[in-house]
Amino acid sequence: MNAYCVSTRYTFRASKMRDAAINLRAKPDQRDLIDQAATLLGKNRSDFMLEAACDRARAVVLDQVFFSLDTDKFQQFNALLDAPVAPNAGLQRLLAVLPPWAE
Repeated sequence: MNAYCVSTRYTFRASKMRDAAINLRAKPDQRDLIDQAATLLGKNRSDFMLEAACDRARAVVLDQVFFSLDTDKFQQFNALLDAPVAPNAGLQRLLAVLPPWAE
């Protein structure tokens, strides 16, 4: 079975210098758990938290722009994209309205 991935472009910017501060408050037990996990990975708290937060942020963003389809569904998806647009009176009315900045 072939799998097709459909995604929009998203660029993650990386900076070598850490010059943006992120401050947060945690409960002592949360801090201790984070410290324990960081230690197990040989990282300090800041590196561990930043890596975990960035991993989660990427997952959230990709969840919004990425989906996976099997071969059959991918062909159906492409057919829908390639099909001619059906007449839509409501859309035609909407497109005929001039935006306020064009008047």
